[in-house]
Amino acid sequence: MLSPATRLRLQEILDRLSAGRAVALEERIYLQKFADRDPRVGTWLRRARRQQQAATGDGLDRLLAGLDLGDPDPAPPFRPDPEDPGDLGDWFGSAPGWLRRS
Repeated sequence: MLSPATRLRLQEILDRLSAGRAVALEERIYLQKFADRDPRVGTWLRRARRQQQAATGDGLDRLLAGLDLGDPDPAPPFRPDPEDPGDLGDWFGSAPGWLRRS
């Protein structure tokens, strides 16, 4: 359970984050500490990141932010080395177990 003072401080940081304003590293660490422990704060952080992306993104980014779908920090796509593209089996070899089985 968050104290009212802590909740207000977290929401102030989240407001600045969602608006794209400066947030100090110490504040981000403080926020992430609570987000790791409290799922409610984690949801607040995810929504703030989505709002930040929607402000700079296209229509699809705004739609996804409004629906709160997907990961706000997507992983980079697989890009093989152009000199040695390798084998598709090599790429799936480092995939999660559920994907290797399919």
